Amino acid sequence: MRVIIEVPDYIGRGLHFEWEEGFKIFTEVNVQKKNTSIFGNKAGLISLARILLSLAQDGIPNDYHIHLDYSNSLEEGSSEIILGRRED
Repeated sequence: MRVIIEVPDYIGRGLHFEWEEGFKIFTEVNVQKKNTSIFGNKAGLISLARILLSLAQDGIPNDYHIHLDYSNSLEEGSSEIILGRRED
């Protein structure tokens, strides 16, 4: 499978994220097992890939991050996740 993902340029004021139509993402933290699970349908996983590629581009400041939770992008019952860039 080959997928071409357009990544919006970082212009110094923040990133604009585009979501694939019909995306679904669910996250879960298991404290006892010390793991975090991220599940998504195809559109959700492509959307996450776009976010991660956006964070990887040149010019993104160290510690730049975004919050994803059930009120803005994750399925109900999901644990909040923070995705960010850290070079050190």
